[in-house]
Amino acid sequence: MDYDLSLDQWEILKVLRQPPHERRAINRSPLVRLIELGLAAGNAESVVITSMGRKVLIRGSAKLLDLAA
Repeated sequence: MDYDLSLDQWEILKVLRQPPHERRAINRSPLVRLIELGLAAGNAESVVITSMGRKVLIRGSAKLLDLAA
């Protein structure tokens, strides 16, 4: 369950927690990879974070913890 996500992908997961009308523009390239991993789902008009995406976001990443230290 430890995904090697880029900082952009982590930011997109955080944005996907917000209601669609409150979201800023999302970069499609990192989003496609999140959909492939099953962390996000949807199409060009509507993208949502999956339950697995929420778990990954809550758990975080060891790489992110290293950056914060």
